[in-house]
Amino acid sequence: MTGHGTSVSAHGVTKTFGTGDSAVRALRGVDLDIRFGEMMALVGPSGCGKTTLISIIAGLLSRDGGDLHVLGEDTGGMSQRQRTAWRGRNVGFIFQQFNLIPQVSIAENVAVPLLLRGHPRSDAIDRAAHLLSEVGLHGRESSRPTKLSGGQQQRVAIARALVGEPRLLVCDEPTSALDGATGQMVMGLIRRMASAPDRVVLLVTHDERIYHFADRIAHVEDGRITHVSTPAEALAQAAIAAGDPPPPSVAPPRSEA
Repeated sequence: MTGHGTSVSAHGVTKTFGTGDSAVRALRGVDLDIRFGEMMALVGPSGCGKTTLISIIAGLLSRDGGDLHVLGEDTGGMSQRQRTAWRGRNVGFIFQQFNLIPQVSIAENVAVPLLLRGHPRSDAIDRAAHLLSEVGLHGRESSRPTKLSGGQQQRVAIARALVGEPRLLVCDEPTSALDGATGQMVMGLIRRMASAPDRVVLLVTHDERIYHFADRIAHVEDGRITHVSTPAEALAQAAIAAGDPPPPSVAPPRSEA
């Protein structure tokens, strides 16, 4: 379900790490607009700038140049404290490593974002238990993460990312540590739980098997977005690059300025 308005608007965004001869230009003028209600995937070779871009959009890094508005705000003008508070209110993260705390229960893991915001512990645990039920882990609330499978741990991570009802959900390689079937299940869960007209999902992946969950796919190369395609067009492009014939019903990928 696609909502109205632009959730992310990036124009000419640049980022360089280091100085002088050791400088690395990670982003070289990124232009990208993402609508509310959309799941946008970023794809491209390792080192092309995908993680740098989502880190800037999510307020983890500052940009060097260009214009960027996320959820109607320019985080570049915020202090570090303001940006941290903005992330806490607006952004949820799902990583390829689950980053769960092994010493506490999964309900406590899910409740962490609410506890950090100062929510009463009982309310935070109740909300966590509700989300764990939503992701199919009812009855396992007191389990430690080490007692769960990889797919179950990723479901806990999804619940934790969504417990604060973020408007921006950032997923960095969420299926890379999972087998194919579990990855499909996890992406279906993200799609079902995160899709809303007032929310946006930004996904970084190398996994062509999950392209179809995205609404659009932005192709990143050498710090720039070369074009934006549909999932079907992206799969056709990948097939051509691999020397395989594309599906006959798929048109060649289109370029966007």
